Amino acid sequence: MINFPILNLALALILTMPFTALFSQQSESDRSTWLVDTDRDPIYKKVFVDTDNFGPSYLDTLEAAYPRVPVDSVKFSILNDLAYYWHTRNLKRALELTRKGLKLTRSAGNKLWEGRFMITEGAVLLRMEELDSANVVLEQAKSKVQVSDLPMLLTQQGYVYERKGNLDRATELAYEALKLSEDLDDKKGIAVSYSDLSNLFWKHERFEEGLEFGLKSIDLFESRGLNDMDYCFTLFVVGNNYWGLGQKEEASNFFNHSIAMGERYGFYNNLSDVYIELINMNAELGAFEEAILAADKAVEFAELIDNDFLLMRSYLSLGRMQNLQGKFESAVKSFRKSLEVATPEFGDKFFLSQVYESLTRAYAGTHNYKEAFQAFSEYDRLKDEMFTEEAEKKISSVRTQFEVAKRDNTILDQEQRLKKQKSSQTMISVVTGLLTLLLVLLYITYSNNRKKNAQLEEQNLEKEFLLKEIHHRVKNNLGIVSSLLDLQSAEMKDPKVVEAIHESQNRVYSMSMIHQKLYQGKNLSAIEMKDYFLELSDHILDSFGLKNRIEFSFDMDEIELDVDTAIPLGLIVNELITNALKHAFPKDSKGRIDLFFRKTSDNTILLEVADNGVGIHEIVQKKEKRGGFGTKLVGLLIQQLDAKMNRISDKGTSVRIEFNLA
Repeated sequence: MINFPILNLALALILTMPFTALFSQQSESDRSTWLVDTDRDPIYKKVFVDTDNFGPSYLDTLEAAYPRVPVDSVKFSILNDLAYYWHTRNLKRALELTRKGLKLTRSAGNKLWEGRFMITEGAVLLRMEELDSANVVLEQAKSKVQVSDLPMLLTQQGYVYERKGNLDRATELAYEALKLSEDLDDKKGIAVSYSDLSNLFWKHERFEEGLEFGLKSIDLFESRGLNDMDYCFTLFVVGNNYWGLGQKEEASNFFNHSIAMGERYGFYNNLSDVYIELINMNAELGAFEEAILAADKAVEFAELIDNDFLLMRSYLSLGRMQNLQGKFESAVKSFRKSLEVATPEFGDKFFLSQVYESLTRAYAGTHNYKEAFQAFSEYDRLKDEMFTEEAEKKISSVRTQFEVAKRDNTILDQEQRLKKQKSSQTMISVVTGLLTLLLVLLYITYSNNRKKNAQLEEQNLEKEFLLKEIHHRVKNNLGIVSSLLDLQSAEMKDPKVVEAIHESQNRVYSMSMIHQKLYQGKNLSAIEMKDYFLELSDHILDSFGLKNRIEFSFDMDEIELDVDTAIPLGLIVNELITNALKHAFPKDSKGRIDLFFRKTSDNTILLEVADNGVGIHEIVQKKEKRGGFGTKLVGLLIQQLDAKMNRISDKGTSVRIEFNLA
């Protein structure tokens, strides 16, 4: 059991004691002069850069001093700091100050500070759940700010993608910010990037790597000798990784340190974050009274800052605690409240997936298995969208690049030490030693690469076999479905029912052919469509028994499409050919159906299915206006492809479809 209030108080007293004593002897005017003094150079001791010697009212102190500043650049700097650090306490106030700064900088024609205020605006908007707007603002700011501002911008943009559940892009941006900060020798930027990577590894449940990055971040923050919001958040992230590894004492120490710092400076967002995790931690340890106290604190700070993201997570953690207590009805209410706070526009797929996973258990506990299944389906969908193979590759790539860089630095250090140790030796000895070391490294690298390549080749062959087996089984299962439909049609006497079943068989066949092509072909991710359309057309004609009356003409390029595009396109062609065979050639008349399939230079796909039949009858037109199943299906598939369709009936019927490849 963790008695975090007592430890928090002790740490808070240690952290705040010298500052409280200082401010108790100073008037508001004295504090203002400490931060801003027009007779001093520099005029402004920048918040959490030059000093962190502030009391709880440091924002009020800055705002009181701001009007006295005569220099625009210094005034903009103070106002921007005010806006950015207000977002830890009140988002609406932060946005109000940001918009004020944007108005002033635009009026003054100062593009640089306009861009910096836009970065702050993006940071505030993303925490107000306006993720798309935040991303737009941050993109626009890139052309206005200096290179030294880009690590901060990339960090905020990474948060946007993290909140959207696009963890691979978030990882890319964090690593890009890290490399840029290293080039600039920006220790704060490096520390923040390590902190972000630690958090992303935690979300991937790779706690050991997450802890390594987090502790590196802590070392850099402590080397600066300044407490700030990002340091406070990093303490929380490191605590998360320790708790993920089951090391509760270390996790508790870091959580309580973060709380003490958050209370010292009024970082409400960080405080809510830590108390949310303390709900989970104490609940899992069976300390439910402490967990309830933490829940009250988490909700209190989330409401103070008016942040739905924190409030949603507070109710999520409360529901998890109730699940552990066996209070499933109460848990369901908490999870539903969490989803209500999130709203349909809520972007964070990571925590939404956790709500649905926990809601599944709560519904199962109340024996409401239908709702449990629906909740689990939503959880599974969100998890698949977020923890993609691409995201795993990106996070592993970052780890690999980091290890390579670390190894390179180690080698460099070894070489430097070697040179110092052998400075008294002759040049031949130095060269011989370096060549020997180089040969050893080359041999080790060559040997390791051979082993890795062999392992990768073996894994690739295994994955290829498994994928082919999956596609083979899907094709076989679809064949079983087709056979079942055939058996069912034999029992039907109504010709319309038999016809509907027959058409469904053709639709199933069009999909099964896709999977057959995938496991028979060399490329497991794409299908060559010309050969597919030839086989599909022949099958449909044979199924209608019209080979003696109807002929096909093909004008097609050999184009490979991915399975998500090929399946709807195959179903569309199936419907168009079926419709032509049913309506275009009445009374045993002969005719021709033309298939045109091309890709233009601008990456547009053109598909046309045309017949020389009697055209669209009035009866068919009326039927299509009412919306038959085939028409509705084609309409839905057209929407899925984001395509345009045009139909012409003049001496036959021609349907032309255009869509762009992603």
